[in-house]
Amino acid sequence: MCGAKVGGLSLDGVNVAKEAVIQGQVVRGSGEDAAPVASAYVRLLDQTGEFTAEVPTSATGHFRFFAGDGQWTLRTLAPKADPVDRVVQAQTGSVAEVLISI
Repeated sequence: MCGAKVGGLSLDGVNVAKEAVIQGQVVRGSGEDAAPVASAYVRLLDQTGEFTAEVPTSATGHFRFFAGDGQWTLRTLAPKADPVDRVVQAQTGSVAEVLISI
C-alpha cells in the first residue's frame, strides 16, 4: 500500500474558496504495489508549455501548487523514470487532485 493519506494533503489553513489548488502524489507503480516517490520534482507549465514553478515531492510523494484558473500541465521528473506529463484543469474554489504514476 502506498500509505497516502485518504483525500490527499490537508487543506487546513487554505481558503479553497479563494484559491485554485493543484495537488497530488507521485508514486512508482500502481495499485497496492504503488510506493511514494520522495525524490521527484513536479513542474507547473502554462498553456503554452512555459515553465511557471517547480516543487520537490515530500517524503510521502506529495506536492501542491496554487495556480490561476485554466489548463496547466504537470511535468514530473524522477530518478530512473521517463518524464510524465499530466494535463489538469484548475479552478478557483476547487482542488484538483492528481495521482501521477511513474
